[in-house]
Amino acid sequence: MTIGIPKALFYWKEPFSTGAHIGHFWEIFFESLGVEVILSPETNKEIVERGVKVSDPEFCFATKVFLGHILWLEGKVDYIFVPRLKTNEEKLEYCPKFFGLPDLAKILVKTPILTETFDMREGKIETSLEKLGKKLDKNAIKIEKAINNAFLKEKGSKKKQEQDFLKKIKSDKQRIVLISHPYNLYDDYVNVGIKKKLEKLGAEVIFIDEVPVKRQETRARSQKLDYPEFHWEFGKEIMEKIEEILKYTFSGAIEISSFLCGCDAVLKEFVEKAFKGNKIPFLYLIIDENTADAGLQTRLEAFMDTIQ
Repeated sequence: MTIGIPKALFYWKEPFSTGAHIGHFWEIFFESLGVEVILSPETNKEIVERGVKVSDPEFCFATKVFLGHILWLEGKVDYIFVPRLKTNEEKLEYCPKFFGLPDLAKILVKTPILTETFDMREGKIETSLEKLGKKLDKNAIKIEKAINNAFLKEKGSKKKQEQDFLKKIKSDKQRIVLISHPYNLYDDYVNVGIKKKLEKLGAEVIFIDEVPVKRQETRARSQKLDYPEFHWEFGKEIMEKIEEILKYTFSGAIEISSFLCGCDAVLKEFVEKAFKGNKIPFLYLIIDENTADAGLQTRLEAFMDTIQ
């Protein structure tokens, strides 16, 4: 049995609030069950073009990329895995597009879609993973071992990520914080290689996703930033991490947003206010299938010139 996992959207977004968001949780879980996992390749021009071709004009760029990855997996595996992510451990909702991804995939391809709903309002993540394992006819003992293995390796990844953050924040280079969803931050084609571009300009790049924060119930707002109590997880997570990064010294911040992203349209104002209110240079970039490499390079060079 082979299960295909598209390397887009949910691949970088584990269904719990304390994940390291580095994209290995799902494949570790399935491989621990004894299932062969086939990942779609890194995003490329062909994948994006295929996704754009079948997308509704109102789809955000990230969803278009996801559909391209689904089409790449078509006919190559026995099942394509697409979970329905609804709420995380803090009972905060994911972006509505995550609710409908399995339905979109079923319309788009003939390959069977393996799915399960992850709604922490209804029960723990372990319960949903158990249901997922049973759909593959795995016994309870094997499923439990797979769950433990996935969480254990994810915990190790998160610890390493925090160690890397502490090294970066002490760097002598111009420290630039990149703010976005993990599926934009970790996909070099989608973000037009922004990390490498900044590094070539002499910057130390820190993903906002890397910033460690304590659980909300054990800490208070340190900077008293002005933002609402978001009902969706990304807004709360990003603002909490911004509160934490503001405790450190860095040179500037750049927010990357997928074109037509509704969540970002709301969050952008609070993110910009947080940095500008602390007199930190801020740049907002919108990316889509037409983003030009040269144009982005020019904007980054101008931004770096302003902070030196």
